Amino acid sequence: MNLTPIYNIAEICSQLGITQAILSPGSRCAPLTVAFARHPEITTRTISDERSAAFIALGLAQKTKQPTVLVCTSGSAAYNYAPAVAEAYFQQIPLLIITADRPPEWIDQLDGQTIRQQNIYGNHIKKGYQFPIELEHKDAQWHAYRIVSEAINLSKSFPHGPVHLNIPFREPFYPTADEEAVYEKDIKVIHNIASTPTLGDQVINDITNSWHQFNHILIVGGQGDKNIAINTSLTQIIKEKKIPVVGDIISNLHDVEDIIKRSDIFLGQDKNGLHESLQPDLLITFGKSTISKNLKLLLRNYKPTGHWHIQPEGEVADTYQSLTKIIRCSAEEFFKHIADIQAEADFHNQKQENFFYLWQIEERKTKRLLETFFPTETWGEFECIKETIERLPENSDLHLANSMAVRYANFVSVSTPEVEVFANRGTSGIDGSNSTAVGHCLASDKLQVLITGDLAFFYDRNAFWNNYDISKLRILLLNNHSGGIFRIINGPSRLPELEEYFETKQPLTAKLLCQEFGFEYLHCDKKTKFNNYLKAFFEDDGLAKILEIESDSATNTEILKQFKQTYKDLK
Repeated sequence: MNLTPIYNIAEICSQLGITQAILSPGSRCAPLTVAFARHPEITTRTISDERSAAFIALGLAQKTKQPTVLVCTSGSAAYNYAPAVAEAYFQQIPLLIITADRPPEWIDQLDGQTIRQQNIYGNHIKKGYQFPIELEHKDAQWHAYRIVSEAINLSKSFPHGPVHLNIPFREPFYPTADEEAVYEKDIKVIHNIASTPTLGDQVINDITNSWHQFNHILIVGGQGDKNIAINTSLTQIIKEKKIPVVGDIISNLHDVEDIIKRSDIFLGQDKNGLHESLQPDLLITFGKSTISKNLKLLLRNYKPTGHWHIQPEGEVADTYQSLTKIIRCSAEEFFKHIADIQAEADFHNQKQENFFYLWQIEERKTKRLLETFFPTETWGEFECIKETIERLPENSDLHLANSMAVRYANFVSVSTPEVEVFANRGTSGIDGSNSTAVGHCLASDKLQVLITGDLAFFYDRNAFWNNYDISKLRILLLNNHSGGIFRIINGPSRLPELEEYFETKQPLTAKLLCQEFGFEYLHCDKKTKFNNYLKAFFEDDGLAKILEIESDSATNTEILKQFKQTYKDLK
């Protein structure tokens, strides 16, 4: 087999800016493995568990903001990528998935490691490409190279996302022992020059004129990367125009002055007609998903007259059932123009200011509650998460696993401006949280702090089954030996099957896992030990660390109920 066209796949990737590849061992993918492993400009790593490999690649791409290549062999290996592919699709993270396949004549012929791999990821990729089986003819090579360029450019176009290349191989596909990998530097490559839609003068005038028709304007930021330009404009808008801005922990808006961080707490109560008083007449949204179900319910039950969503390209979800206008530009540009709109001292602005203070009063009340409710006499997960987040080092990223970890953290929010927050909220599954954080370790010198529950942690234990330096990893493991979230959901919490079939009790701890992988293990089951352990946990001394907090699921639920009741009792 002429392997040069396969080697040139790696060369095209390199010329289009890809520097990272995650490979999983296999035979059918041997030409691809050699192509990437021998390329001098691409850092390759091998991860045996394909499900973990895909989430590690997701973490790398999430951190570097560039596509990561994934390579696996034929058969079920490709299916193991599926959870991370779906997460990347909904979280808009660029991945280039390359799966080796059997030749077409052997599909459905009961041959080993042979499944139907074309379109295997369905609607959870931006596009799938099938490589030509014969690569001898010049036109076939032109076709193959064009496909690679198109796939990479598509993964990087807004909204970013995963793209799939399926490549069938006939035997023999191993290079000979003395065969060198030849990369053709003058290979045909298609460069995509990206641009962002901008607002023309007429559109700006229309927005400005419409703006003055509304008295209660609310801005909501969904999940997004930390963006200094956006945060600077929002700080100005809050200060000068008295517009409340809501952003939960995954919005990375926590360094915006007077941001509404804890709406999920106070919107959980509707005392004295609170919800009706917080109804906007203009809602402006940007970013991806929000965590707070309470915020979604408020905006669905008390719909605004106008809802503008800011997004340069792509499909837009009508999350709050009130979408009236899609403004095609970047959030940076939009909020810069909004910050420049001149405010006038009139009755309209007085209404907006009153609306702003209604949101601020609830936010400050909630902040005071967090300060006075803790420390509690009974120790639990909530307090551990609060203390950990409040003491995060500046040079760190925060990762949040799904289920209770991300919800507790959203109540607390982040106070360290330099910290960036990551969470797999595209599909919001428990799979892959460890692996995603490991991917960040491979891409960054910062401490990577993951807060996770026991089920998510043990589900993804193969994240650590690799030969790479992940000494920057810190895991706060909340081990209540069950899925504690089901105790706060009304349905399962009342059922006799709760403990066996919903919580799924398990007896594991991380002690032996730490021994296996050479992690430092800190075990804490008493409140008096926690502060000293937390200090050791954050020390950067060349070892990955797990701080395991053992607690009781029922006690954690009771503390959370007391916290919510205390807020309800506040005047």
